[in-house]
Amino acid sequence: MKKTPSLALVLGTACTWGLMTETAVAVDDADFRFDTSSNLYEVCSVAPDAPEYVVANQACRAFIEASVQYHDEIADRKRMKQLICYPKTATIADGKAAFVSWASAHSGDKKLMAEQPVVGVVRALAAKYPCSK
Repeated sequence: MKKTPSLALVLGTACTWGLMTETAVAVDDADFRFDTSSNLYEVCSVAPDAPEYVVANQACRAFIEASVQYHDEIADRKRMKQLICYPKTATIADGKAAFVSWASAHSGDKKLMAEQPVVGVVRALAAKYPCSK
């Protein structure tokens, strides 16, 4: 005899699917284009209680970490002047906080916030961790 799914199972599955698709829709690819410092600021500023926080936080942290790694490699290999001189104890969370603070303070400056996000990250971290002259 073939069993049919119970009403509770069908409704539970539908509700679960609805929650999963709602979360997927809340994080639109366009939100993560990172064309400008403003885009990065929006992603890095997602509230911890927002459904997209985990994805946004990881994207923000990854962008900042990659930017710093690139800066460090280029400055070291090409023997170029370092723009960021952070202490060994600095964390990615510190970098994120520095960028969010910098971007918040400059959010009204359309020219700065329209720059490439890597430029905004370097500006923010250079302000927080300047190199001695």
